[in-house]
Amino acid sequence: MQPASNATQKDTSPSALRPRTSGLARVGAAALAGALALTGVTAATAVAAPVRASAVGTAARGGLTYPAVERQLSAVETPPSSKVSLLETGSTLLYPLISVWAAAYGKIHPNIPVTTAGTGSGTGQSDALSGTVQIGASDAYLPPTDPKTLLNIPLDISAQDIAYNIKGVPQTTHLKLTGAVLDEIYAGKIDNWSSSVIKGLNPGVHLPNEAIVPLHRSDGSGDTFLFSTYLDDQSPKGGWVAAQGGPGTQVQWPSISSALAEQGNQGMETACKSTPGCVAYIGVSFLNESIKDHLGEAQIRNGDGQFELPTHAAIATEVAAYTTIPTNAAESLIDSTSPSAKNGYPIVNFEYAIVNEKQPNAATAQAVRAFLAWGMDPRFGSTGKHLGPVYFQALSPAAIQVSLDLLGKVK
Repeated sequence: MQPASNATQKDTSPSALRPRTSGLARVGAAALAGALALTGVTAATAVAAPVRASAVGTAARGGLTYPAVERQLSAVETPPSSKVSLLETGSTLLYPLISVWAAAYGKIHPNIPVTTAGTGSGTGQSDALSGTVQIGASDAYLPPTDPKTLLNIPLDISAQDIAYNIKGVPQTTHLKLTGAVLDEIYAGKIDNWSSSVIKGLNPGVHLPNEAIVPLHRSDGSGDTFLFSTYLDDQSPKGGWVAAQGGPGTQVQWPSISSALAEQGNQGMETACKSTPGCVAYIGVSFLNESIKDHLGEAQIRNGDGQFELPTHAAIATEVAAYTTIPTNAAESLIDSTSPSAKNGYPIVNFEYAIVNEKQPNAATAQAVRAFLAWGMDPRFGSTGKHLGPVYFQALSPAAIQVSLDLLGKVK
């Protein structure tokens, strides 16, 4: 573990800067019912299992259905007959899922081996840009300064867990935290778990006199982009995130003597487990591991004023509040200062494949299209079998259509 300091420099390269979209169109809690009606999933079953789709984009796409987009996916999913090896690097949040995809896909199509590596979203973006890999994985969409030939293609929907390790607080307690409180913790203004502000959110919970140890990522990270975007949304105008240049895959963290910098989601989870008093933002794909290691899991206040855990239903409900996405899929799903769907979890996002339009040859382009289409397909890579363990959600039919349109540019 590395102590945090002012030596951590803000990365101002194009691949590190991530603008966020505000003023997103949102609808009420009834949107979830509409989204589930499209798929035949009831609200009751949505609580226990991954929802097949969110409502992202349905209003803008005229209510597309799964059969319609599945026919298009099937047309793309045929790989080349020749052997083509694909390389993927990037998001450690996506890594547990895409590595499972690679193994399953290799059994079906042994001529298309896919090698994956969890290196962080920043590396995934830069590797895709340089052509080192055919697929970069990222939790953050690309900035407008990147080449227009570089695409961010949504694959699934994930979320971020806020974990902690506090002496004497049972794992089942689920402390209530707000974005404003987390912002002040990472600014060093709240530095003890016995803070009256935290106690005020958690009446009846015995909070010890224990120093807070905020953990953040040391590498270029889509999770840092998500977390800093959330803090920026929740902080007063002109807060520390904005003052440091805004959200990004790397940010200039306030200088706090107790803070620790860790690499990857696995590093964050492992460090929090071994660090009394820690608080950490960790990709939801590591939630089962965090639970196994007895880390606490915070309830986060959403735009409707409700405190929620990142359950399958809460993630689906939040995403159902967004009705449109742009054709380039550069969309932040975090806008927590606006009223959101009741019972929605506020820190959710697309998981992206970062791909160059121009591939080395036609066979490679076909293999990339086929593998990614298979991965996002709710019949194959995005079944509950694959998504359930990592708490991901499948894309809606409309979002799949956006991804298909982008895949069609890969040649």
